[in-house]
Amino acid sequence: MNVLSFQCFYQKFATNYHIAMSSKIKPIKSVSLVEQVEQRILEFLKENRFKSGDSLPGEIELAENLGVSRNIVRESLSRLRMLGVVESKKRKGMFIAEPDILSGIERIMDPDLLGEEAMQHIFELRLVLEVGMSELLFIRKNDSDVDNLQEIVDREANDPLCKTDLQTRLAHEIEFHSYLYKMSGNGTLNRFQSMLLPVFHYMMQQESKSAAQPKRGSISHNDLVETLRSGTAYEFRENMRNHLTPHFSKLS
Repeated sequence: MNVLSFQCFYQKFATNYHIAMSSKIKPIKSVSLVEQVEQRILEFLKENRFKSGDSLPGEIELAENLGVSRNIVRESLSRLRMLGVVESKKRKGMFIAEPDILSGIERIMDPDLLGEEAMQHIFELRLVLEVGMSELLFIRKNDSDVDNLQEIVDREANDPLCKTDLQTRLAHEIEFHSYLYKMSGNGTLNRFQSMLLPVFHYMMQQESKSAAQPKRGSISHNDLVETLRSGTAYEFRENMRNHLTPHFSKLS
């Protein structure tokens, strides 16, 4: 084999070797020791089927079993406590908590912290939720709730500022749609709705930039109440979709 042939062979071999190795070797993720311990504790809890209220092993026992210092264990447990996975009870130790799935979102749901794209995504989520909760409303509605919703609509209709002042209109909008979430009877959904209020702030900012009068769907709040009173879940879903059409039409 001459020098030129050997060089060609070597280059081909090196290229094939590089391709083969790159398809097998995965990059190592940079994970701190605290994060590793946190993950291992979570795995331990799952493997041993820990439930809410169960007591955790002490810091010393965890540190010995994991082969790390108590400071590392303490910091890992602190992170799990922030996530709502564990809780500490004075003079009793650490216990499994029922995780608060919304607490992390709640802390950052602030218009000043979220970018415009994130706010737009939250807005779209609100649209999906309101169209999709019709079944819950019809399963759990009662005459008292429908009457209360009608009172909200009447207050809106009798407020002269509603047609000219954007903030007043949005206040009525918030009151009406918030009550629908309450009527769903789903505590998580109702709480999530309260966290979506920055969306209305976002809407107000966007609509105030336009000189044109904000558009409305052909279905009013009063129409939605009447559908709740005497219609079906399917009709309500379609009417809510129509009510929110001006917002859906802006999606891309």
